[in-house]
Amino acid sequence: MARIAVIDYELCKPSKCHRECIAFCPVNLTGGKAIEFDEARRKPVIYEETCVGCGICVKKCPFKAISIVNLPDELEKSVIHRYGRNGFKLYGLPVPREGRILGIIGKNGTGKSTALRILSGELRPNLGQVDGTTPSWDEVIRRFRGTELQNYFKKLAEGSIKAAHKIQYIDLVPRRVKGTVRQLLEKADERGIWRELVKELGLEKVLDRDIRQLSGGELQRFMVAAVLSKDATLYLFDEPSSYLDVRERVRVARTIRSYAPNNSYLVVVEHDIAMLDYLSDYVVIMYGEPGVYGIASKPYGVRAGINHFLRGYLPAENMRIRSEPIRYTITATPSETTLSLKTYISWSKLTVSLNGFQLRVEEGELHEGEVLGVVGPNGIGKTTFVRVLAGELKPTEGSVSKPAGTLKVSYKPQYVSPSLFGEDKTVEEVLAEANKSVLAPGSWLNVEILRRMRLDRLLDRRVGELSGGELQKLAVAVALAREADIYLLDEPSAYLDVEERLAVAKIIKRLTEARGAAAIVVEHDIAVQDYIASRIMVFTGTPGVEGHAHQPASLFDGMNTFLKELGITIRKDPETGRPRINKEGSFLDRLQKRLGKYYYIPRPGEEEKEGEE
Repeated sequence: MARIAVIDYELCKPSKCHRECIAFCPVNLTGGKAIEFDEARRKPVIYEETCVGCGICVKKCPFKAISIVNLPDELEKSVIHRYGRNGFKLYGLPVPREGRILGIIGKNGTGKSTALRILSGELRPNLGQVDGTTPSWDEVIRRFRGTELQNYFKKLAEGSIKAAHKIQYIDLVPRRVKGTVRQLLEKADERGIWRELVKELGLEKVLDRDIRQLSGGELQRFMVAAVLSKDATLYLFDEPSSYLDVRERVRVARTIRSYAPNNSYLVVVEHDIAMLDYLSDYVVIMYGEPGVYGIASKPYGVRAGINHFLRGYLPAENMRIRSEPIRYTITATPSETTLSLKTYISWSKLTVSLNGFQLRVEEGELHEGEVLGVVGPNGIGKTTFVRVLAGELKPTEGSVSKPAGTLKVSYKPQYVSPSLFGEDKTVEEVLAEANKSVLAPGSWLNVEILRRMRLDRLLDRRVGELSGGELQKLAVAVALAREADIYLLDEPSAYLDVEERLAVAKIIKRLTEARGAAAIVVEHDIAVQDYIASRIMVFTGTPGVEGHAHQPASLFDGMNTFLKELGITIRKDPETGRPRINKEGSFLDRLQKRLGKYYYIPRPGEEEKEGEE
């Protein structure tokens, strides 16, 4: 067996634990040396050659900074890169193909960004060598002899592959570049298509705006336009759907498909599985232990690959990557959700005026045990509606009715900052204030919230030190940990990877059932809404000007109304029940539009063939 020993030096605090990992190592106690303290680095070092993999140091570390994993020896033949001794290890690489779109799916921390950096030439793979020497390109090419990647790395070594990279964290862009959208796009344009891209992506109104004044969605579309306008051989898009509503996500996907050169390589990393399905020609699944090691699967067809990922089993590798499958509900005939008679909250017709924007809301109510999904474009009033129900805003007309003195509401806002909890507080202190049982080992909340969302590794960290994704997970965990009757969650999947999104969706579903609570979830990820929503509330109108919130409807009717407004059709996969967006103009797209079934649920026994579009 090959042994991987990884120390997370951000979590490791040897001055606070008296170096128990070293003192209790059985190899050290017998006169050997499996772990020692490096005085120069002021950190411990594990020697994998002598480590027996007993796991005692893992249990003794109070900060969960040490991970030891045993893997088959055969896997060592495919090691691509390692970040130094006791660092993350990557096995295998996704294989890009000329003229086709490669989709990559998997947990955060399993090597997706590392793979992109290697494919773009930003990082030369060290083939697992951590002695400070960097392999030559000839050595790298020899490693991939007889594979599709051999010719690819030849081109990379010769400099004939030029990469254009849309980075994951787009909020960094305004810190590095200055100017208006028009100036920056003109400067970036190498293909003479920036004006067409502006029209396709709806950027006309922000052309003369300074880049520092763009919203998250506008900045995302600007970055997609800037990357596509480059004359490149390889186009990399890392999470292109972040900050975008469903309409904008489909628009971006169509633009990428239409404007990428036919002879180019194109790679997309995406956590929205409906968008990944819509955009990709084939997929690779990245799996492993986040922060410890990552493995790239063999390429799969889009439908088969995503279904294997949801089932948690990869047949080509004979590998189980999840203990239980993720299943969506498949309902053959649409029916109204069975609601209890207990109403938690109701509202009359509402009018809300805010900074020149007006929102009109039709009457509705929320019941015990219900998850109400809220969908619609950005800037249409969804967050305003949630804030009214939470009591943060008062309607100019109409009223909200709640049981007097008995209703507890837990609210997770759309935008989260460290000041929401207190920058100097630790994650453990924040969670303890929300609900102490989250920290109780073995409790249901501890397993479902703390461990599934991997917050147990961050307990000692201060809120002000957390990244955007870690802060988002904390906000979701705090909102769900509180004892409440109604949970108002505004974009809970933002910054989360696909596993974390589905874990959060499952927690919300279980909470409403176990506690007899209700939830309102504002979410742009169609797959998440489809997974958890009992009913759907559709918002329409003109973004930034006026919005109209329709009455809550059944999942089938609400999704049908919403998708018809967008001009998009979706069918559910007959095997997993997940929603799949039809390619525009495909046979199924035309058929469903003609029948008026924008949200199509297959009949029992109905089969779907790969590539029927």
